[in-house]
Amino acid sequence: MDLKKAVKGYQFAERAKSELIISSQLTIALAGFPESERAGGKRMLVLLLEAVRSELEFAWKGTEMSDFRRAINLLSESISTVESENYGAASLKISESISAVTTAAQGSWQVLEAHGLI
Repeated sequence: MDLKKAVKGYQFAERAKSELIISSQLTIALAGFPESERAGGKRMLVLLLEAVRSELEFAWKGTEMSDFRRAINLLSESISTVESENYGAASLKISESISAVTTAAQGSWQVLEAHGLI
C-alpha cells in the first residue's frame, strides 16, 4: 500500500469507527424505547445507518480496501436486521463492521509507521 492510500485509509477508518460505535450504542438503546417511540426511533436509526454506509462506500471508492467493502456488507445486513426489529442481532453485525474497519486502520497504521509518520 502506498503512503497516499495509507493516509486516506487510516483517516476513513478512524472516522468510520467512531460513527459505527455511536450507531451500535443507539441500536442497543432503541431496544429499550417505549413501544410508542420505537417506530420513529427505528426510522431515525435506519437513516443514520444508511448515512454511515454512504461514508463507508466513499472510503471504499477512495481506497479500494477490501475491509471497507466487508464493513459495507455487514452494515447492510445490520440495516435489514434493524428493519426487522431484531436490535441485538443488528448490534452484533455493527460490531463485526467495526472489526472490519479496525483491520483497515491497522493496515494503514503499519504502513504509516514503517515510513516514520506515526
